[in-house]
Amino acid sequence: LSFYTGRLTAFLLCTFLAGTTDLHATSLRDLQRLIGGKDAVLVASPGGRVLLEKNAGTKLIPASTLKIFTSLVALHYLGPEYRFTTEFYLDRDDNLKIKGYGDPLLLSETLSEIAAALSLKLGSFNDLILDDSFFIGQVHIPGTTPSYQPYDAPNGALCVNFNTVSFKRLNNAYVSEEEQTPLLPFVEKRIRASSLESGRIVLSHEKNEATLYAGHLFKYFLTQAGIKSQGEIRLGRVQQQDDRLLFTYTSPFPVKQSIGKLLEFSNNFIANQLLVACGAKAYGAPGSLDKGVMSALRYAREVLKTDALSLAEGSGISRKNELTAYVMLKVLNEFESYHHLLRQEGEEFYKTGTLDGIRSRVGYIADRKGELYRFVVIMNTRGKTTDAVMKLIRRFVGRASAAPLSSSIRRF
Repeated sequence: LSFYTGRLTAFLLCTFLAGTTDLHATSLRDLQRLIGGKDAVLVASPGGRVLLEKNAGTKLIPASTLKIFTSLVALHYLGPEYRFTTEFYLDRDDNLKIKGYGDPLLLSETLSEIAAALSLKLGSFNDLILDDSFFIGQVHIPGTTPSYQPYDAPNGALCVNFNTVSFKRLNNAYVSEEEQTPLLPFVEKRIRASSLESGRIVLSHEKNEATLYAGHLFKYFLTQAGIKSQGEIRLGRVQQQDDRLLFTYTSPFPVKQSIGKLLEFSNNFIANQLLVACGAKAYGAPGSLDKGVMSALRYAREVLKTDALSLAEGSGISRKNELTAYVMLKVLNEFESYHHLLRQEGEEFYKTGTLDGIRSRVGYIADRKGELYRFVVIMNTRGKTTDAVMKLIRRFVGRASAAPLSSSIRRF
């Protein structure tokens, strides 16, 4: 364990104040006990100088704290003000075509707004044709499994409501859990098969279920807006040279707000939607997870100046994701101007991560001047949590922010 004490003279003294316990030595002993060979801790000053670290060069599984890195990748390739679009075309046979571009926040509320806008341009159509070709056919996320958990929701170019459907049983019948979202016949069979009294189902790529559900929900809101349809709902492709663009819907949420929601709710779906979109931006359509990963690793090399990470996807759900605490420090240094997007408790801005046997917590602690200390805690030892380590880190930062400057380094 090393303490880099360039700004921590008090921690190099035998006592911090006359008659007090040597908190530095006590913290050192406690951290030696808490941080095992599969764990890492790092604390850095507001300027990014490492003050304390153990195993900071060891690659470990970060779990959902990886989402901060994915957020940086999205800010780099897409830009903080970028807004996703969804396009609506009419072909020569009066079929309405919808082309998605990976909007992660295409929700029931926005579908209602889209339908109202289209009703000013369109009275009726035949088939509803869905174009999800901006992303590669099936985006499989390593670490996900078939389940009813929203963190296992698949990704795609044309998805609604995070590819989940919430429901409950009322008077011996299933109804929607959300007032703004109808429970469509298209998913009733899946819901009955779940045998759940309430909860949610996750839509799948099987038989294009996720994309077709988006089509059925769009059609519901189009009908509610007075637009008539005589045909079926099916997959197809927009023909730019033949089809007439009716309307382009632009998301009200810029990427920085999407990131805020991603971090607030630790939403895996949003994380990988952004990553795949970055892949399409960097390497051209169709977007794919492979392209997204390549774009992220390129960002790490060219901007963060590191290759000390392994990446399988962008949410942190995969155990194949690994990075060092030093890499996470680079991420935190780069993300500082967006730290307010993280969850806040008191003076702490943070993101946690949880997998079976994995606990992590990274972020910032503001001192009395409002300057931000960085911290990284990654516990890959089964049964360990970050609680005790964070208690020591908070105490450490409190004393560090009050200490005079020093250029000396002490190693233990």
